[in-house]
This record gives sequence, C-alpha cells and structure tokens, in this order.
Amino acid sequence: MSVHPVEPSAAAPRPVLNLPRLRDMAARGEKLAMVTCYDATFAQLLDAAEVDIQLVGDSLGNVVQGQSSTLPVTLEHMAYHTACVARARRQAWLVTDMPFGSYEASPQQAFESAAVLMRAGAQMVKIEGGGDIAHTVRFLVDRGIPVCGHLGLTPQRVHALGGFRIQGRDEAAAAQLKADAAALAQAGAAMLVLELVPSALAREITQAHPEMMTIGIGAGAGTTGQVLVLHDLLGLTSGKRPRFVRDFTREPGSAADAPGLSVAQALRRYVVDVKAGRFPDEAVHGY
Repeated sequence: MSVHPVEPSAAAPRPVLNLPRLRDMAARGEKLAMVTCYDATFAQLLDAAEVDIQLVGDSLGNVVQGQSSTLPVTLEHMAYHTACVARARRQAWLVTDMPFGSYEASPQQAFESAAVLMRAGAQMVKIEGGGDIAHTVRFLVDRGIPVCGHLGLTPQRVHALGGFRIQGRDEAAAAQLKADAAALAQAGAAMLVLELVPSALAREITQAHPEMMTIGIGAGAGTTGQVLVLHDLLGLTSGKRPRFVRDFTREPGSAADAPGLSVAQALRRYVVDVKAGRFPDEAVHGY
C-alpha cells in the first residue's frame, strides 16, 4: 500500500501525543517531526509549531555547555533539562537521551538511570548501540519504559568510530547495521534514530521494521520521520554545517542580506516541510 505526504491540518485540534497516536500517524504515512529541546521557553515554541517529538538530547553538551563532545554530559544534567522541558511541554512526546556512562554497565544500571529521567518527566529514553545493548532494551521495555534506539553515527562512541563519519557504506558495515536494527526491534524498541547512514540503507531498515518508527538525521527521506538539533535548524551553530542540516530561518536560495524568518516561523516551516516531504531533499541532504 502506498502512502502520501500529509500536511498538518490547521483546522484539526492538536491532540496530546502518545505512542499509539504516533504509530497511527506513521501508519497513515504522516512524517514525524522531532527537534531537540533543552528549556521551557523552546518547549512552548516547539509545541506551538506542532513539533511531534521533543528530544532532550545530550547534544546539550555541545550547544549549551560548550563541550567538544557529548561525553561530559551527566545523568544529573539530563534530568535537569528534562524537568525544564517537561514543565512547559503540553502536546509533544518527550524523549530524553541516556548519557554516556549511565547504562552501559548493566541492565539494572540502565533501569535506575532511566527511572531518574522518567521521574523528571521523560516519556521515553534513547540509548545508543545495537545488538550489544539489546538485552538492556528488553529489560527496560519489560518494566514499562519505552525505548528509542540510536544507530549509525553514535556520538557517545565517536572515538571508537574514528570521528564524525558516515556509517554503513560498505557491505559488511551495512549488514551489521541491519542486524543491529533487527536486534533492537526484537528487543521491543518502539523508535530508532538513524544518524549519518546512506539513504538506501535507512530506507531498507525502515521498510524491514514497520513496528519500529525510524527517525533520520542525515539518513535521507525514507525514514518514518526526521530530527534536527534546534540550534542547527535555527542557523545558530557556528562553523561549517553538516550536509544534512538546513537553516530554516532562511528561504532556500535567498540572498544573504534578505530578511530571515522568525524563530516561530522557522520551526513551523520545518514541521510543514518534513510532513510535506520537502525536507530532506535527497539531492541536497542525502548520502
């Protein structure tokens, strides 16, 4: 059965989103729009823009704390920012990253860390890793904690991966990513972020596991939804932008001195373009 891009409806009231509603949206072919969020003000702005999923990402280490990686971010940092977002969020589904060192030792450690984040207001936790952490995912899911996996470029393992590089390009690496995705799906992960993965591979993983919503970042247009770091989306990140990033405060092809969109307009444009299938553009943002 073919599905078609769905534009958000201005007339329909915005429901409070939960996992069944997100699954229904995905089954209808509506792309899911996720954005990172770290504070109450932006939680309100993202709700107003009808962002479906707010992610309290450990990327706060880079964009809030000024760290060179996500590794220094602690569980206490994540709980604090989750609570800030949760106080203001009203409609979006709220996901929080489990930071480096908070889940790797054992499933019991992961549960205790996840419990801290859930008490702070998270509705789902996100964990980096594949088959090696599938048993931990199952342990959490069996205890009522929804889990989002994360494959491809996993920033917490950046040193082991040799830097910020595209993952899954050769046959062996692609096979491993597919095996890891299958392991996470079997363990009960309801969602999976695919970062810096070739578009064809991300599409194949998405089609192979309809029960697990896939959220792409630098993974092409074939995933269930898309995510961008808030600061990247708003053109606030200094230095060279990754290929998969688009500054939504600027109209594509506009002159450098042309008036830009407001924050609220840019966030809304992102949501509309994701749902209409205009972002990402494979020719511009894909690998």
